[in-house]
Amino acid sequence: MRVLIPRGGSWGDEVARLASAAGFEPLVLPLVRTEPAEDQDALGRALARLADGGFDWLVVTSRSAVPVLPPLPGSVRVAAVGAATAGALWERGVPVDFVPTRQSAAGLVDEWPLREGSALWPRALDARPKVADGLRQHGMRVTDVVAYRTVPAVESRDRLLAAVGDAPVDAVLVTSGSIAREVARLELPHDVRVIAIGDQTAEDCRALGLRVAGIAAQPSAASLVEALTASAGSAPV
Repeated sequence: MRVLIPRGGSWGDEVARLASAAGFEPLVLPLVRTEPAEDQDALGRALARLADGGFDWLVVTSRSAVPVLPPLPGSVRVAAVGAATAGALWERGVPVDFVPTRQSAAGLVDEWPLREGSALWPRALDARPKVADGLRQHGMRVTDVVAYRTVPAVESRDRLLAAVGDAPVDAVLVTSGSIAREVARLELPHDVRVIAIGDQTAEDCRALGLRVAGIAAQPSAASLVEALTASAGSAPV
């Protein structure tokens, strides 16, 4: 099976390595790219307050938010949505205090350990309000600020057609709603197997008319490839 990996960088390289080891033919072709937030003043003010110890918690729900973070004082505790995000934080020298057992935005909210305090959530432009709303219901004072935005890579369909040639794509690994939108725009054949990184991404895929053949149990490269392997002989769900 030839597998489209529509996200590049170290993540794409790791998924490609695991997919190849599992017997698949990976094709890394980024369909989106991350760009800075348009309102840099608002982001700068929030990060300056964070660096000064003005928040009790920093909540990180994507590794894409990690590069903008300033050095943190010891008083700030850090929550990461999953192991991949926690790993990116540790690589930056940021200790992580809380990772939910169910590694998702819903899991982070459901397992949140406190019922008071302040938190900063640096988020994507198109992020759903689930994290902020959920933590506020737990009694937290949440400030959310756009830290980055995800935009389509140019001419993705033309690049895909040039890359695949006469060999079709059999499966595609989808790791976010923004990637799901770009995959839908590719107008791939109906029998291409879509593997989603979690339940929310699977919902996004279905809403766009994509048939989901597998869902990763955890938001990690290894779990995504495991779901791909498990789905090889199953029907879409």
